[in-house]
Amino acid sequence: MDSRSARKHQAILEAATTVFLNKGYAGTSMDDIARLAAVSKQTVYKHFADKEKLFSEIILATTDRIDGMIDVVTDIPADADGLEENLTRLARRFLTALTQPQVLQLRRLIIANADTFPELGASWYEQGFERVLATLADTFRRLADQGLLRVDDPLLVADHFAGLLLWIPVNKAMFHGGARHTEADLERWATGGTRAFLAAYGRPADATRP
Repeated sequence: MDSRSARKHQAILEAATTVFLNKGYAGTSMDDIARLAAVSKQTVYKHFADKEKLFSEIILATTDRIDGMIDVVTDIPADADGLEENLTRLARRFLTALTQPQVLQLRRLIIANADTFPELGASWYEQGFERVLATLADTFRRLADQGLLRVDDPLLVADHFAGLLLWIPVNKAMFHGGARHTEADLERWATGGTRAFLAAYGRPADATRP
């Protein structure tokens, strides 16, 4: 793909993302996308055979953003004295990344079309959030092996950690649309979620000493 064609391809993807998020799948037309991308409708069809293929590409392209979150999840030092601080920092970054307005909009869009495109929704979950949970499970297993956590089922524990953090903001966003949260909200959810997690899975302080 030459540079001019690549620029048009990118412009179409960006326009499609904006229109799909604002109007939903059913409410979006290829004319809308072409207009916002400043290209002809024929150009849109030259790059993407139909609306479904364009929708699939923009949804699956967002899973690349998960790579940065995976790097964060794997970078938890095995420090008994700093475990709560380290997990709270992770929780804060986790919440910041996953409660961005566009991420929440995308989640609503995928859920709204899950019956129409079940395989797409499953792929997005598997390539995105499920990869984070698997990495988080490996991290918790490592911390358990080093005597810092009590973990029998690492993947379930990872789900519990994510659930403690995301239950409030994600449900508010799903039911209230453009629900807003403050930095203080994120800090409170990160701190409270981490403390509840350690109350369930942390080892007593004296048990973490050599």
